[in-house]
Amino acid sequence: MIYEMRTYALKPTRLADWLALYKSHALAVQQEHLGKLVGFFTTEFGTTSQVVHIWAYESLDDRAARRTRMAADPRWAEFSVRNKELDALLELKSSILKPTDFSPLA
Repeated sequence: MIYEMRTYALKPTRLADWLALYKSHALAVQQEHLGKLVGFFTTEFGTTSQVVHIWAYESLDDRAARRTRMAADPRWAEFSVRNKELDALLELKSSILKPTDFSPLA
């Protein structure tokens, strides 16, 4: 099992707008195609206006196949257009994490 942690830095005044757009247009699509959502978070202290979400995959190949299917979904294309129009995203970071043998997520 591997985990992808995606961190989005958003314009400070756009966090609530982006979360509303994501919840209404992207969440169901991602859950359908990507599978297991481990967690979805916003930052409270430190660097604010960030969204962090973590997804579980069987392997890098599983991740690639799932993201390819999602990219072909017209609902994802609609979210992408609306996301660009909202113009809230400043930066995206993606990390692939492999749990240690003693991790509760191993």
